[in-house]
Formats: sequence, C-alpha cells, structure tokens
Amino acid sequence: MESRPTRKGLTAIDAALALLGILLIVQMWLLTATLESYLAGHHDVVIPGLAASAVLVVACVALYAFVRRVDRQVRRLRR
Repeated sequence: MESRPTRKGLTAIDAALALLGILLIVQMWLLTATLESYLAGHHDVVIPGLAASAVLVVACVALYAFVRRVDRQVRRLRR
C-alpha cells in the first residue's frame, strides 16, 4: 500500500495538470479571439491580449515547475 505523502503528491500533480490543461485552453481561446479582433480591424486589442497571454505563460511555466518538483519528491519517496 502506498504511503500517505506519496498519495498526496500524486493528487497534487493531478490537480496541477488539470489546471494546466484549463490554462492552455484559455490561452488558445485568447489567441483566437485576439487574432480575430485584430483581423477585423480592432488593433487596440493586441497589447491587452499579449499581456494576458504573457500572464498565462508565466502561470503555466510555474505550474510545470511545481509538477516537476513534486514528481521528483514522489519518486524519491518510492525508492
């Protein structure tokens, strides 16, 4: 049977990966909406779209780093 910290680590990884998937879907939607508005002649939406996308990229990178760190800890506990 798995130890308690290992199970908690795997639950944290699952939650972080689910959130990461949601953030990536939101980022694709944002890119699509920004590009569609830009092509329609609304050039003032580019900078806010870029800023929001940059925030999402930073959040995704932070979540990825969290998943890597927790995965390393879980693997170390299983040895």
